[in-house]
Amino acid sequence: MFSKETYLKRRAKLRESVGSGLILLLGNNDSPMNYFDNIFHFRQDSTFLYFFGMNHPFMAGTLDCESGEDFIYGNDLTVEDFVWMGPQPTIAEQAVAFGVSKTADLEALQLKLSEAVKAGRKIHFLPPYRYENKIKLYEWLGVEPKDQAAQASVTLINGVVNQRNYKSAEEVQLLHHAADVSVDMHTMAMRMAKPGVTEAQIAAAVQQVAVADGGQTSFPIIATINGQTLHNHYHGNTLKDGDMFLLDAGAELVSGYCADLSSTVPVNGKFTDLQREIYNITLDSHNKAIDMLKPGIPFKEVYFESARVIVRGLQSMGLMKGNVDDAVANGAHALFFPCGLGHMMGLDVHDMEDLGEVYVGYGGEPKSTQFGLKSLRLGRNLEPGFVLTIEPGIYFIPELIDQWKAKNHNAEFLNFDKIEKFKDFGGIRNEEDFLITETGYELLGKPKPKSIEDVEAEWAKG
Repeated sequence: MFSKETYLKRRAKLRESVGSGLILLLGNNDSPMNYFDNIFHFRQDSTFLYFFGMNHPFMAGTLDCESGEDFIYGNDLTVEDFVWMGPQPTIAEQAVAFGVSKTADLEALQLKLSEAVKAGRKIHFLPPYRYENKIKLYEWLGVEPKDQAAQASVTLINGVVNQRNYKSAEEVQLLHHAADVSVDMHTMAMRMAKPGVTEAQIAAAVQQVAVADGGQTSFPIIATINGQTLHNHYHGNTLKDGDMFLLDAGAELVSGYCADLSSTVPVNGKFTDLQREIYNITLDSHNKAIDMLKPGIPFKEVYFESARVIVRGLQSMGLMKGNVDDAVANGAHALFFPCGLGHMMGLDVHDMEDLGEVYVGYGGEPKSTQFGLKSLRLGRNLEPGFVLTIEPGIYFIPELIDQWKAKNHNAEFLNFDKIEKFKDFGGIRNEEDFLITETGYELLGKPKPKSIEDVEAEWAKG
């Protein structure tokens, strides 16, 4: 993917940051859907991919902080495998391209780990998120699956985060490509969002754009007329006049680098006056957040300001009331904006979420437990090299409205009688991806239609 020098430097920096002991990085296995040979699309562990580059299943790697040795472990395929897969290079032949000269089979890894344990060496591992890797850690290190997250190496977690959070120029180039493909996915959906078309038809066409570029989607596609359900993966509805269609989808390149975009389009090509009013409030919030992006600013403050824009807009419609700052401080905005403003992105669409948002998005500081704010995945000061999403939205969630109204929750800021009339409205969001630069920010990929005029014009091309 990159030059072997890139991987050599990454591993050397990780060994230096961890300091001592043996670093164990587990790759992913194939995952069967319903029997062994019928598998889900293979996705390599992103941290293994970042440091070793090898995008093949059933592998693991070690970095020895004392000796400086890097090892790749895995079992070579046999001639019987070649019957089904064609000739494949050996692990040793593959590893050379990534600057690793020492390879062995998985049995040798078990022996090496056993010897390290007997010698009292610290073995650093990351919290596993796949069950097969939990079993490996139990078999190889004797750590019970229930204890593995707690015994994972915080030193290693911080070492990985402090490298992967800062995107290099060659990574940014790939992220631009992923965003370009993702914009094409969204313009495809905008042009297709017509009465009589199904959500499934649009989802299929959107996925085709990603696959035709050689990659995949970076997460299961959200393609829905029920935008109030934030992660709605049901695609069984038929679009009709008066609906709004929300797409949240991104491309993942063969290299693993991702994008993540959202759009909302009126199914008949023209926003109603009410849809237009709420859409513009979300867009104002979105653009305000973008304008604030720069090194040094706490992203939590960007979130709070985006929330204030939403509160002021909903006050102008009579849905909210009271002091704006107090409403945000009390979380009243979360009735309409219950999610965070954005998240880190790179090799994962939620970058390194398996390592813990406290480390990735908060630099080790604790997160809030307040509803809405607790879903903010990124709160730390922004730095050059960070890649993140901006995705505020306004959602009218009937079940949440009913619950808050029954409890009179935040009633001093909410006009529940008027809000009741919006329970069938749905939801709206826009989302784009950004790189933090030395002086401000850079949009990743080509511009996506997001103003009302541009969205309606794109719809008309269909």
